[in-house]
Amino acid sequence: MGDVFGFRSFRPGQAEILVQVLDGRDVLAVMPTGRGKSLCFQLPAVVRGGLTLVVSPLIALMRDQVAALQANGVPAAHITSADTPEEREQAWQALDDGALRLLYVSPERLSVPGFAERLGRAGLIMIAVDEAHCVSQWGHDFRPDYLRIAELAEAAGRPQIAAFTATADAAARRDIAARLFADPPVEFVAGFDRPNLHLAVGAKRSGSKQIETFVKARPDRSGIVYAASRKACEELADRLNAAGVNAAAYHAGLDKAVRAARQDAFLKSESMVMCATVAFGMGVDKPDVRYVVHAALPKSMEAYYQEIGRAGRDGEPAETLMLWSLGDAALRRRQIAESDADEARKQMELRRLGALISYCEAPQCRRQTLLGYFGEQIDPCGTCDLCEDPPKRIDGSVIAQKAMSAIARTGQRFGLEHLISVLRGVETDKVRARDHQTLPTFGVGADLSKDQWMSVFRQLFAAGAIDQPIDGHGEWIITAKGKEILFGREGVELRPPEERRGARTSGARPVSDAAEALRSEQDRALYSALRKLRLELAKQAGKPAYTVFADRTLIELALARPATLAAMGECHGVGARKLERYGEVFLAEIAKAG
Repeated sequence: MGDVFGFRSFRPGQAEILVQVLDGRDVLAVMPTGRGKSLCFQLPAVVRGGLTLVVSPLIALMRDQVAALQANGVPAAHITSADTPEEREQAWQALDDGALRLLYVSPERLSVPGFAERLGRAGLIMIAVDEAHCVSQWGHDFRPDYLRIAELAEAAGRPQIAAFTATADAAARRDIAARLFADPPVEFVAGFDRPNLHLAVGAKRSGSKQIETFVKARPDRSGIVYAASRKACEELADRLNAAGVNAAAYHAGLDKAVRAARQDAFLKSESMVMCATVAFGMGVDKPDVRYVVHAALPKSMEAYYQEIGRAGRDGEPAETLMLWSLGDAALRRRQIAESDADEARKQMELRRLGALISYCEAPQCRRQTLLGYFGEQIDPCGTCDLCEDPPKRIDGSVIAQKAMSAIARTGQRFGLEHLISVLRGVETDKVRARDHQTLPTFGVGADLSKDQWMSVFRQLFAAGAIDQPIDGHGEWIITAKGKEILFGREGVELRPPEERRGARTSGARPVSDAAEALRSEQDRALYSALRKLRLELAKQAGKPAYTVFADRTLIELALARPATLAAMGECHGVGARKLERYGEVFLAEIAKAG
């Protein structure tokens, strides 16, 4: 492993999975992003020989992983719609010659007539399925083309199957096992925790301004900002560029060539921000994304977990921030209601959305709530936004009763703007037109600001006390639980409305624990010189910088200052092929530093 990949030890869960894969067993593994799923099928492919077919959802992922494998001297190729005729011909020829260890394809490729037989002749021994949750109709990203994998395996002589995903609950795992495998696979659930990710959620107030503040406080770092629409992506990218940030928009409405060029630029940059819809990200194997921001609610807890997982894949510290509003929640609910899904699917999606909203208004450790959703219990993490700044809790029964009284007295027919005007005693045209200034509730909440009342309504919604009809027009109603609170039969705890909480948007966290070790000016200067050299070499090869060496490798080189190839080979991520290719030039740079 060290000679090829440059790793000296396994990450948690890898060794146990590799034992089963190398023993020829079918495997279904759920591992957090950044835990090293790829090594669990790449290493067996190198050790055992034969051909491993990797089914992957996005072209960018395939090209990235193949480039990294080739840099380590592993015979690998991809066959995609984005390949040049020469690239495609070389890949087919290498396949027919039996020269490949790994071949990456999209699920759509599996339906090509004769493909399974051609794989069989090439010595196919294993199919590795990446993003395996796409197989399940209960998963959050079901793709029908993934159902062809089992058919191809049957036609190719029933090779071993190893399937990997970062997100699959028990129902999705059962579905994946039934659809992919002829017999029950060995299952691994390696845990969902990503302790290197800092979790934070905040109320959306000034939206794009909050995001600009967050991004500008983190210069020279790559990040992804997820927005709910194509227009929002473009507006955010324009705003960030105007503020001096290297940013680009990415969404399905762009020309295919433009999307490809922007994704390529992002992969090769060390400081670019991509403002994207969820059309961007799955399978983007960029290890040094230092933050992921959600400008609006994601679709579900599963989607949120998948999307924040694109940060910190190198295991170094990374940040996440989600901004949300009740308007976001209402939009998601309408999208679910108006979808073509059957009723069972819609109810499942609504439950998932409800879990996400509860996470947004969690009263304790954010990581406990997130992992608890996936059935994993942990002690408070001590590092999320709620652990760092624990929210106070008060008996919110009276405040809640005021809010729900406004809903009841106005006939459960109005949105928040009107309800808050009534509570605060603001005589708008709409209030006077309906004589709502004469209601007993008018002005009972004049001591709270509009933002504070918004916080109360968000908390009541998360607590299940109020709701919006899916087929309604933005009005708020009182639920059965809410009626218990309104009539004093049940209490409710809330955060104090005077507490204007907001996720930190300035004051970036350290890029790396290891980087903190670069204490001397000389070490930091050498590290900067090594980064510059890495970037030059990557540009010459037309590859992302991390395919030369990871940040962690450069930090170790700057600290250890090896003087020989043998000493350099002991550093993390320095395999035999990279040592041969880059060793002398990096040693020369280190020697210059004295």
